Amino acid sequence: MKFDGHVHFVGDGSKGNGCWLRRNSLLDQVSEPILKRQAGIFETSRSLGLDRAYEQKLLGLIDTSSLDAVLLLAMDYPYDEKGNCLKQKAKFFVPNDHVLDLAKKHSQIFSACSIHPARKDAIEELERCAEHGAKVLKLLPNCHNLDCSDPRYRPFWEKLAQLGLPFLAHTGGEFSVPVLNSKFADPRLLRLPLECGVTVIAAHGAGKSGLFDPDYTEDLLRMMNEFKRLFTDNSALASPNRWRTLPALLDAKVQDRVVHGSDFPIPSGGFGPWIGGLLSGESYREARKIANPLERDCFIKQAVGFRESTFTRLPDLLP
Repeated sequence: MKFDGHVHFVGDGSKGNGCWLRRNSLLDQVSEPILKRQAGIFETSRSLGLDRAYEQKLLGLIDTSSLDAVLLLAMDYPYDEKGNCLKQKAKFFVPNDHVLDLAKKHSQIFSACSIHPARKDAIEELERCAEHGAKVLKLLPNCHNLDCSDPRYRPFWEKLAQLGLPFLAHTGGEFSVPVLNSKFADPRLLRLPLECGVTVIAAHGAGKSGLFDPDYTEDLLRMMNEFKRLFTDNSALASPNRWRTLPALLDAKVQDRVVHGSDFPIPSGGFGPWIGGLLSGESYREARKIANPLERDCFIKQAVGFRESTFTRLPDLLP
């Protein structure tokens, strides 16, 4: 199966599904129309509501692409170390039940749950989600305020390993979601889950997002030599701010541990790889003709040199 292993759902709860989207700042009000245009739902969201328009659009994009399926990500709230929810620090929330329900309704969707280990019900919720079909756990440690190396979370990681769900962990910088602790973007903090037997996919190759972000890619590659259960993905690497991570992941040996992902609805136009000399002018022009953003991202990733195996690797890692 050809998979996109990194696709977000964005909703506002307009259909009673529990989704939530922050709209209380000027930046929120400016960024929401941009997001809707990127997702191709600016007009339909007015009549259908954001939730239904996004679901409908995503299914259409999958069905008109070369992909067989996508991994759709839930999004938990951040928590503090005592297990208190920090909703006021979040940008958006997508409940586990929503992506689980979508996966049950549509064969093109596989679900990734999102559960902060500091939650008092974390292990119970993890078991429940796995029982109802979740295939992956997704978290953004720097945005969720999560130190993955905290020994208090060992029972959670051990349970995750027992259930066989991979951990898709954001690594490297971030700008589209509020960062609560930038130090938690360091992939070296993933050592504890790995030692507990968890298969980890370090998203974005642990590279930079902003100009002043640390670049952890070399640290990640060294860890991949040590841990055979450690993988990475190439999500968002066709964007203008992350393309510099591409050469490291295109290395022949590293590609054996790369999973394809788009990070939709984050824009993927190919401008960065083209400016960086990784994408030819002809391929860049061809990419701009592809209206479907999921298919455009597939085209760009293949054009810069990612092998077909990166598109089919994720199913081999799932329970």
